[in-house]
Amino acid sequence: MRKHVSNHQRERYVAAIVVIFGAMAVALLCWRAAGDTTGNGQHAQAATSSSASTDSATTAANKKRSIIQENLQNYLDKVTADGDASVSFYSLDATSGSSADSTTDQLTYGDGQIVADSNATTTATSASTYKLFIAAYLFHLHQEGKFSWTTANKSGFYQMVVNSSNTFPEEILAEYGADSINAFIKSQGWSSPVFHDGDEAASTTSQSLRKVLQALNAGTGVFSDSSDRSYLLGLMQKQVYRSGIPAGVASVDSGATVADKVGFLDDVNNDAAIVTTSDGHKYILVIMTHGHNQTTLDFSRIKTIAVKVQQIVYGSDAGTKVVSYSAD
Repeated sequence: MRKHVSNHQRERYVAAIVVIFGAMAVALLCWRAAGDTTGNGQHAQAATSSSASTDSATTAANKKRSIIQENLQNYLDKVTADGDASVSFYSLDATSGSSADSTTDQLTYGDGQIVADSNATTTATSASTYKLFIAAYLFHLHQEGKFSWTTANKSGFYQMVVNSSNTFPEEILAEYGADSINAFIKSQGWSSPVFHDGDEAASTTSQSLRKVLQALNAGTGVFSDSSDRSYLLGLMQKQVYRSGIPAGVASVDSGATVADKVGFLDDVNNDAAIVTTSDGHKYILVIMTHGHNQTTLDFSRIKTIAVKVQQIVYGSDAGTKVVSYSAD
């Protein structure tokens, strides 16, 4: 005989089922919430750890850079104290893809991270470093369609940079005039005048030469034509007077490359260079010297300074401790 279930009993059964399913839903929600809390905690912990790691790397880089900056400035002040030398240093971004092209290294050595000048705004005889200004002026004319790379112009330019011949730049000065070229130099924010009337030698500052090389390295302004820029840099790597900065850098880093332009006149010996170390660090170094019983083409003092600068900034113990230096 089929048992009869009253309406009241059915309501009790339904209520019980609702309670059971409700409890199950609450339990599921609690379990998911607990999981979310754990996950969020793990994400937060990872983010905190990453932030701490970045802060630590930045702190270490700042400390290293500060020590390098202090040591470099101290050394340059000593080596220029007698007024017979001026030096300008500027760190550049590392070569893309090189071992030096890392976040940590860039925090220490990136573009403009280390800048040191000593006597760098003091005007001095430029000797043949003035040919960098002539090159910039010709690139400016080329951009305006007022200069072309004829066979004669290319040959003259080559001799001017590689062999430091005076014939071609003197022809350019005669053709365009010192006033026009000085006005161009001033418009670029470089120290002017470089060229003077009569027999007075051309003059400039190490800081001004450094700014020219900054623009050349960056490929900006008058150096924005990639073909012209590459041509000049290639010739600077081939220039034949390499006993100054190139020799100094090579003595501590045989794999480094140096694109530079020298100048020499009587007891004046100057060198303006873009240096790329074997591991990809890059920097600009300009050293202008005179006196000290120097003779023409005596780049020994420049070599000594270049060696010390390379060691102070990029040596294996660079930035580990503050050091006192004596003048070389």
